[in-house]
Amino acid sequence: MVYAKMLDGRTPVFSQFGTDIYASDVVQQAVSCIVHEILKLRPAHVRQTNGVDSSVIEGNIQNVLDGPNPLMTSADFLEKITWILFLNYNCFILPTWEGNTLTGLYPLNPINVDFLEDAAGRLFINFKFRNGYESGAVRADDVIHIRKNYSVNDYMGGNASGQPDNAALLKTLELNSTLLQGVGKALKSSFAVNGIVKYNTVMDDGVTEKNIKLMEERLMQSDSGLLPLDMKAEYIPLDRNIEIVDPETLKFVDEKILRYFGVPLCILTGDYTKEQYEAFYQKTLEPLVIKLSQAFTKGIFTNRAALGFGNKIVFFAEELVFMTMSQKLDFAHLMGDRGAVYDNELRVMFGMKPLKELEGVRKMSLNYIDAGIVNQYQLSRLNQYQEDKPLEEEDEVNKDES
Repeated sequence: MVYAKMLDGRTPVFSQFGTDIYASDVVQQAVSCIVHEILKLRPAHVRQTNGVDSSVIEGNIQNVLDGPNPLMTSADFLEKITWILFLNYNCFILPTWEGNTLTGLYPLNPINVDFLEDAAGRLFINFKFRNGYESGAVRADDVIHIRKNYSVNDYMGGNASGQPDNAALLKTLELNSTLLQGVGKALKSSFAVNGIVKYNTVMDDGVTEKNIKLMEERLMQSDSGLLPLDMKAEYIPLDRNIEIVDPETLKFVDEKILRYFGVPLCILTGDYTKEQYEAFYQKTLEPLVIKLSQAFTKGIFTNRAALGFGNKIVFFAEELVFMTMSQKLDFAHLMGDRGAVYDNELRVMFGMKPLKELEGVRKMSLNYIDAGIVNQYQLSRLNQYQEDKPLEEEDEVNKDES
């Protein structure tokens, strides 16, 4: 094999990956907000019919999505791949197979990635790991590859070298670090010497130490903050102008870091409204959910299975939907009247346990009609009306005569 071709003429060998920015607590908190929302997703194998997703297809693929490998639950798996994605701007997941049966999904954390191609132009990936192990050439189509900030590089997310592009963020983090160091130094200064007690007499070292201990005892015992001194002692205060960074400046820097990751401060603190959460979901979470769904579909199914038969992996976000009680009631009326939800689903939505006797029970209102038979229904009503009208007119004539 030879190295795969890149449009800019570079050699597609990429080393993983920078972690400098994660020394910042604000960065870790911002990414944690995203990770903790993504792990709430529910991956499912669905099949499209006439462009509409059908119900979940039960089988080995769904079983693997529910339990990706012996080491991880579904939430663990989603948490790990999201952290890897934000650390490296690239996340590789290897599906394992026994024949045509999917047996597992394993996140990879290589230190070096080579893209190769054979004489037929098929793309392969060689992974190198920290312990020296190399995977050998793995078909790129057989690997789930999720990319963040996929722009200037042909194969990898990040910058032209396939690395996280954190140059702009590092400047803000440096400013934040300087501010925090200044606050720390100011606090230490506030605990330093605040004044001098001058004794107007000559004393040996032993007497000086004794007087210092006496002074400390008086300070500890003084609830009023006033210290009595005799004529031999004189207190000389030390004036220091300690400058503390104002809260608005610190908030501005924190929010500048958070904006880089698309996480508002209200999301970080948990004090958000429904509108704020919806904006966070649409701006930050939804693009990532779409990336996950498309990458898993491409890595697990062949083009024929995906495009020809409508198989796809969907990450349902119902656990991320934030609704008030009144909105839940409106949802229950709208979806319940149309028979779109089961009774137990409605109970779970309102925090109640599902009931055994309601398993599989789904009700709907009779005020709706299937759109496919609406014309037939209207024509039957029209025919019925025309058949009944002559009888009604005859009754009217008879009534007039009588």
